[in-house]
Amino acid sequence: MKKFVIERNLPGAANLSCDELRDIARAFCEAESRLKKPYTWVQSFIADDKIYCVHIAESKEAIREHSRIAKIPINTISEVTTTIDAATAST
Repeated sequence: MKKFVIERNLPGAANLSCDELRDIARAFCEAESRLKKPYTWVQSFIADDKIYCVHIAESKEAIREHSRIAKIPINTISEVTTTIDAATAST
Protein backbone atom coordinates (compact mmCIF):
# COMPACT_ATOMS: atom_id res chain seq x y z
CA MET A 1 0.00 0.00 0.00
CA LYS A 2 1.13 3.53 -0.76
CA LYS A 3 0.40 6.87 0.91
CA PHE A 4 -1.00 9.72 -1.18
CA VAL A 5 -1.72 13.40 -0.66
CA ILE A 6 -4.74 14.60 -2.60
CA GLU A 7 -5.48 18.24 -3.31
CA ARG A 8 -9.07 19.28 -3.92
CA ASN A 9 -9.98 22.84 -4.91
CA LEU A 10 -13.20 23.79 -3.16
CA PRO A 11 -13.99 27.52 -3.04
CA GLY A 12 -15.02 28.49 0.47
CA ALA A 13 -13.69 25.27 2.03
CA ALA A 14 -12.49 27.12 5.13
CA ASN A 15 -16.06 28.31 5.71
CA LEU A 16 -17.79 24.93 5.46
CA SER A 17 -20.27 24.28 8.25
CA CYS A 18 -20.01 21.34 10.63
CA ASP A 19 -22.87 19.68 8.73
CA GLU A 20 -21.08 20.14 5.38
CA LEU A 21 -17.84 18.73 6.79
CA ARG A 22 -19.76 15.78 8.23
CA ASP A 23 -21.33 15.15 4.80
CA ILE A 24 -17.89 15.12 3.16
CA ALA A 25 -16.53 12.75 5.83
CA ARG A 26 -19.52 10.45 5.37
CA ALA A 27 -19.03 10.47 1.58
CA PHE A 28 -15.37 9.48 2.06
CA CYS A 29 -16.29 6.68 4.50
CA GLU A 30 -19.11 5.36 2.33
CA ALA A 31 -16.89 5.36 -0.76
CA GLU A 32 -14.19 3.52 1.18
CA SER A 33 -16.66 0.82 2.23
CA ARG A 34 -17.94 0.41 -1.35
CA LEU A 35 -14.50 -0.13 -2.89
CA LYS A 36 -13.63 -3.72 -3.59
CA LYS A 37 -9.98 -3.23 -2.61
CA PRO A 38 -7.91 -2.22 0.42
CA TYR A 39 -8.21 1.51 1.04
CA THR A 40 -7.91 3.89 3.99
CA TRP A 41 -8.82 7.55 4.23
CA VAL A 42 -6.48 8.79 6.98
CA GLN A 43 -7.49 12.43 7.43
CA SER A 44 -8.06 15.71 5.65
CA PHE A 45 -6.89 19.27 6.21
CA ILE A 46 -9.04 22.27 5.31
CA ALA A 47 -7.13 25.39 4.27
CA ASP A 48 -8.59 28.42 2.52
CA ASP A 49 -10.17 27.13 -0.72
CA LYS A 50 -8.65 23.66 -0.61
CA ILE A 51 -8.99 20.30 1.07
CA TYR A 52 -5.80 18.25 1.41
CA CYS A 53 -6.42 14.58 2.07
CA VAL A 54 -4.14 11.74 3.11
CA HIS A 55 -5.18 8.33 1.80
CA ILE A 56 -3.53 4.92 1.74
CA ALA A 57 -4.25 2.91 -1.39
CA GLU A 58 -2.73 0.59 -3.95
CA SER A 59 -2.63 3.16 -6.75
CA LYS A 60 -3.70 6.52 -8.11
CA GLU A 61 -6.43 4.67 -9.99
CA ALA A 62 -7.90 3.49 -6.67
CA ILE A 63 -7.83 7.10 -5.45
CA ARG A 64 -9.71 8.21 -8.57
CA GLU A 65 -12.29 5.42 -8.13
CA HIS A 66 -12.85 6.46 -4.49
CA SER A 67 -13.34 10.05 -5.64
CA ARG A 68 -15.89 9.02 -8.28
CA ILE A 69 -17.89 7.08 -5.70
CA ALA A 70 -17.71 9.93 -3.15
CA LYS A 71 -18.58 12.49 -5.87
CA ILE A 72 -15.86 14.82 -4.61
CA PRO A 73 -13.44 15.92 -7.35
CA ILE A 74 -9.66 15.71 -7.23
CA ASN A 75 -7.26 18.31 -8.60
CA THR A 76 -3.95 16.56 -7.93
CA ILE A 77 -2.75 13.25 -6.52
CA SER A 78 0.83 12.96 -5.25
CA GLU A 79 2.42 9.80 -3.93
CA VAL A 80 4.31 10.35 -0.67
CA THR A 81 7.85 9.07 -1.17
CA THR A 82 9.46 10.26 2.08
CA THR A 83 8.38 11.86 5.32
CA ILE A 84 10.40 14.03 7.68
CA ASP A 85 9.69 15.59 11.04
CA ALA A 86 11.55 17.21 13.93
CA ALA A 87 13.21 13.89 14.80
CA THR A 88 14.81 13.86 11.35
CA ALA A 89 16.91 16.87 12.35
CA SER A 90 18.64 14.93 15.11
CA THR A 91 19.57 11.83 13.14
